[in-house]
Amino acid sequence: MRKYPIVALIYDFDGTLSPGNMQEFGFIQAIGKKPQEFWQESDDIAVGQDASNILSYMKLMFDEAHKAGIKLRRDDFRRFGASVELFNGVREWFSLVNEYGKSKGVRVEHYINSSGLAEMIEGTEIAKEFKRIFACSFIYNKDGEAEWPGVAVDYTAKTQFLFKINKGILSVRDNKKVNESQMEENKRIPFPHMIYFGDGETDVPCMKIVKMFGGNSIAVYNPDIKRKVNVARKLLRQQRVNFITPADYTKDSRTYQLVCAIIDKIRIDFELLKLAK
Repeated sequence: MRKYPIVALIYDFDGTLSPGNMQEFGFIQAIGKKPQEFWQESDDIAVGQDASNILSYMKLMFDEAHKAGIKLRRDDFRRFGASVELFNGVREWFSLVNEYGKSKGVRVEHYINSSGLAEMIEGTEIAKEFKRIFACSFIYNKDGEAEWPGVAVDYTAKTQFLFKINKGILSVRDNKKVNESQMEENKRIPFPHMIYFGDGETDVPCMKIVKMFGGNSIAVYNPDIKRKVNVARKLLRQQRVNFITPADYTKDSRTYQLVCAIIDKIRIDFELLKLAK
């Protein structure tokens, strides 16, 4: 048994850490479109072809960038990512939680589990805070330009990364180790040591799995958008999540209080389990 528990905080990105879709903070404007227009075209592709919404938006990004003469290299995506807005307190959040965990004898790790683009998230100022960013990404040609989707993460595909985090697997490609049988005590981060943050119904499979296996799922919402508030309340009412909280990550926030209380409980349960042996 480990000498200390590892707690994984796992975040969706758009609507959870950022108030909008990451493509709306520079990329869509660069191709000369409005956000509503871009997403409508993406939905039209998905509906017309009976295709994945994720692959549809990735194709539209690719096609529209070429039309606008924009090269899509990793650095270009990261440059757009640098413009992505974050909710209040997000920049300081990670050090706050890490320090609290350390004070309680708990190691805290942060992960992204998103249907957004890994390359854009890598360009944000908080990218260094994550042990692993699980998200969509492109394959690049010999000139370093995006030429094909490499990873497409929809709401059900997100669930695979929970099991990878559970077993300490950081590879997106791996489909062998994640399916191997492993004794519960040998798993790196047990589900009861996970805290999942999401903002909407596309997070439901992950929220439900984490909650079902003894972890905690939290629905965050933008309090200025009634629709978002209603979605969070619905998720709580349907028992998809353990808690709901405004998307405020400051030290005085309900979000911080919740996470600190959960860390306290994980530490106590960990000590009780040791005493039971």
